[in-house]
Amino acid sequence: MPLIHAGGLRQYYRIDGNDGQPALIFLHSLGSDHTLWDAQAADFERHFRVLRYDLRGHGASDAPGGDYTIELLARDALAMADALGMERFALCGLSLGGMIAQWLAARAPERVTHLVLANTSSRFPGSELMNTRRKTVLAQGMAAVAEAVMQRFFTAESLAANPPSVARIRRVLLSTDPCGYAGCCAAIRDMDQTSLLCAIHAPTMIVVGDRDVSTPWQGHGDVLAGGIPHARVERLPTAHLSNLERPRSFTAALTPFLMARPDDALAAGFEKRRAILGGEHVERAHAATTNFTRDFQELITRYAWGTVWQRPGLDDRTRRLLVLAATAALGRWEEFRLHLRAGLAGGLEPCDVEEALLQTAIYAGIPAANTGFHIASEEIGKS
Repeated sequence: MPLIHAGGLRQYYRIDGNDGQPALIFLHSLGSDHTLWDAQAADFERHFRVLRYDLRGHGASDAPGGDYTIELLARDALAMADALGMERFALCGLSLGGMIAQWLAARAPERVTHLVLANTSSRFPGSELMNTRRKTVLAQGMAAVAEAVMQRFFTAESLAANPPSVARIRRVLLSTDPCGYAGCCAAIRDMDQTSLLCAIHAPTMIVVGDRDVSTPWQGHGDVLAGGIPHARVERLPTAHLSNLERPRSFTAALTPFLMARPDDALAAGFEKRRAILGGEHVERAHAATTNFTRDFQELITRYAWGTVWQRPGLDDRTRRLLVLAATAALGRWEEFRLHLRAGLAGGLEPCDVEEALLQTAIYAGIPAANTGFHIASEEIGKS
């Protein structure tokens, strides 16, 4: 179990992605844990060194008694980043995590490159709600507040459907240490960071759930947007845990914001093209480039390989299969064979190709699939 002693606290953490990538830290909400960000970690691990950890009082991290403060929780985050060698990082915090992220961006601006504040607030006006919840869990345990919290976390439709993400969060909430939960309730109860917002100068995105009754736009998102210079706003049709109710939409909103690096799109495209089609093929194409075809080759590399293939919404295996289905449906057999050969060398299995061609048969016609199966049989026999 990856545990680290940082800031006088034993904290549980997970790191995904490669060490050479830019750092991205996700901070979870009150009553959840690092698994809140499972989908986003999988989406962004190809582009970032992604850190998730259990906040003080949550999950497998220590849960000392007493009231906590946002500053205390933020200093835990800095201690964690220091211990793991993350000098600068992008931050994405939801709810309580967003409150911590605000403090870090305002008080340690030299550390924060980008800031995402999701379903959060600079001041929680219902202080009595937090105080009542704090007293209730200390006296009666987490089960006494679980249903009320879940109704704020999710829309009624999500609760009725009870997908795995909802069921998992319910289990995490019920297993949260009441002392740690109460300590964080006190931090939210006592927080007022509105005056700090003007000190936030990192590029900032604010994510608001249109059905979020905990931190709605009015009085919460609008205050953040008005106080943080040049903040951009993304609205999703969700309740409080927007990244769970609309995980792909959440990632799609964050992607251009966190990965806006136009200067290296061409270089990134060459790297991705080599990874997917193989170095030998790319070098042959590069060597065959003439003055007449150079701009076209750069267009392909920059926009297909350096932009679309870089998006985290789909993994490379899925993109490979989409290319096979599309090229088979259109009868682009030279491209089909090229991508099939590269895919088989790059991890696709015959059963993957079969599924793509069966989809082609149903939606694009038997003749196209028949030719595709014939070519695939030849290539599979060679591999």
